[in-house]
Amino acid sequence: MDVLIAGAGPAGSIAALVLARAGARVTIVDRARFPREKLCGDTINPGAVAILRRLGLGSVIEGGLPIEGMIVSGEQGVRVVGAYGGGHYGVSLPRRLLDARLLDAAVAAGAAIEEGVLVQRPLTTSGGRTVTGLELTTTSGGTDRRAAAVTISADGVHSRIARAVQLARTPAAPRRWAVGGAFRGVSGLTQLGEMHVRARHYMGVAPLPGGLANACVVTADRSALRTPGLLLRTLQADRDIGPRFAAAEMVAGPSILGPLAVDATAAGMPGLLLAGDAAGFIDPMTGDGLRFALRGGELAAVEALRILEHGWQDAHSELARARRREFGGKWRFNRTLRAAAASPGAVRAAGRTAAMTPALLQYAIRYAGDTGVA
Repeated sequence: MDVLIAGAGPAGSIAALVLARAGARVTIVDRARFPREKLCGDTINPGAVAILRRLGLGSVIEGGLPIEGMIVSGEQGVRVVGAYGGGHYGVSLPRRLLDARLLDAAVAAGAAIEEGVLVQRPLTTSGGRTVTGLELTTTSGGTDRRAAAVTISADGVHSRIARAVQLARTPAAPRRWAVGGAFRGVSGLTQLGEMHVRARHYMGVAPLPGGLANACVVTADRSALRTPGLLLRTLQADRDIGPRFAAAEMVAGPSILGPLAVDATAAGMPGLLLAGDAAGFIDPMTGDGLRFALRGGELAAVEALRILEHGWQDAHSELARARRREFGGKWRFNRTLRAAAASPGAVRAAGRTAAMTPALLQYAIRYAGDTGVA
């Protein structure tokens, strides 16, 4: 085949869609069967919405709730409301629906999907310097060595492919874990996403269709994750949002994900391109992970098409340059926030700054929402 994609999440599905529309023979493999649950904030920011509409995928977000901006709160009563403005809006939609719809769109464009297939390792030649395909475990339990002109690794934060060829690693610090779920009976929900930053953790809340709410807690205290009922108890104990969860009932979850940061040393190697979380995972506190995934999948597909047309001409390096041009500013912004959130003192200082100059935080909300993306 022309292109073999590992991972049928947003990055893999968008890459497959772009490739199939261009006439490439592309197959996606994934260990899951769709629709499947996925821990996420369940919000698609304005920049990601703009990408979907540009690709003719506006129907994918039908039935979602419009998100008009963000509420950000800190300690000592700091609370700032920031609208995206300018006609920009995000959408809240459960990931099980979003991912299944994106995959359906890729298949409708001509991509093939093989579910329940586990990636074991990349196939390599030239002393491990070139990837030529993947070794898979099929649904029957057999081994399949699948060759492809181009392989795209979109198999997530714990990518077997990127780690096998030593292109990805988990940094020593900061390390945080997320625990999240869906709730019924949460009061005070609006058409705004919420981020509540505290000295030792932060909490995200978003309205979902059907009167539900997505809520998650992100903490550096890994041992706390073993405590039964941590998620709801942390939400209820918070002085600001706790009363809104007093009658809440968890209807899905809890799910745990982490560590939340993964650094990629390159965007690929000969025969292999990285996309989505496999190409580097950003702490989700800014809510722009899906925009990275969608656009990153598109960029990988563009380079794959160039390979198919012109041969391999250092495409992984060109992909790295394209990703830096596209994401460099947001990476720096996110790393700054990620480091600040790891320091209780920095959290308190940021709260004082926001209280005195709320316009700065309102600007940060619009920037985090990628409102300038077209």
